[in-house]
Amino acid sequence: MHRLLNQRNLLGLLFMLPTAILLLLFLTYPLGLGTWLGFTDTKIGRSGEWVGLENYRFLIDDSLTLLALFNTVFYTVVASVFKFILGLWLALLLNRNLPFKSFFRTIVLLPWIVPTALSALAFWWIYDPQFSVVSWLLVKGGLMDHYIDFLGDPWLARISTIIANVWRGIPFVAISLLAGLQTISPSLYEAASIDGATRWQQFRYVTLPMLSPIIAVVMTFSVLFTFTDFQLIYVLTRGGPMNATHLMATLSFQRAIPGGALGEGAALATMMVPFLLAAIMFSYFGLQRRAWQQGGQ
Repeated sequence: MHRLLNQRNLLGLLFMLPTAILLLLFLTYPLGLGTWLGFTDTKIGRSGEWVGLENYRFLIDDSLTLLALFNTVFYTVVASVFKFILGLWLALLLNRNLPFKSFFRTIVLLPWIVPTALSALAFWWIYDPQFSVVSWLLVKGGLMDHYIDFLGDPWLARISTIIANVWRGIPFVAISLLAGLQTISPSLYEAASIDGATRWQQFRYVTLPMLSPIIAVVMTFSVLFTFTDFQLIYVLTRGGPMNATHLMATLSFQRAIPGGALGEGAALATMMVPFLLAAIMFSYFGLQRRAWQQGGQ
């Protein structure tokens, strides 16, 4: 027994075993059960029968499902782009020698640490048609003559939910990219400066290439978190108005739990998997290509 424990591979497997069991129970089993339910007509309170691809055929022709897919893609793309741009800018700013730098780095994490439901309630108050602080400031400043119903107009609601998601997601991107910036050797910038490179050229030819692996990983997680967002949307709008903010996750929940159609809701949730896998594979092959290029230089 002592000899077996001295083997590093076996010891590593033993340490990973508790995590593997937890993943099997709380990830693999629900995923497998959800996939199975997607091929059945199971309802709440009634066991279903195998219907094959019938749920998927219905969902492909369902206008509300297509709208939810559009909302999800639009929400994910726009929010992820703004989170990357603002997160990178914030990371570059926090990487400088600022006074109280540690304090600001800690404060930046607050939107990420605060529970999602609490953040959503705060934004719900900000967007409230009667008590909105934004509308109040615009009216008092003479820029508007009436309060804005941020969550009552379809496109305004889409933009408002994206703003809330960006505010919450920026800290994750910023702190992760800041960690990557800390690993870049100052000698690279000194060499580039000696060669006459401007600050923009240093950013383009030194910072971005060195950050590209961590950017790929961080943005993959950002896309996954955004694409599967549920809490923020459900607390703010519950998919309204007129289903303008329904994402695939919220629509899946609505069809499965309040609507009682477990099979249909599970099929809708399963339809999200190919998009998530595509995001993961895009990042993976991007990193592999980058490693291959560096190896060939």
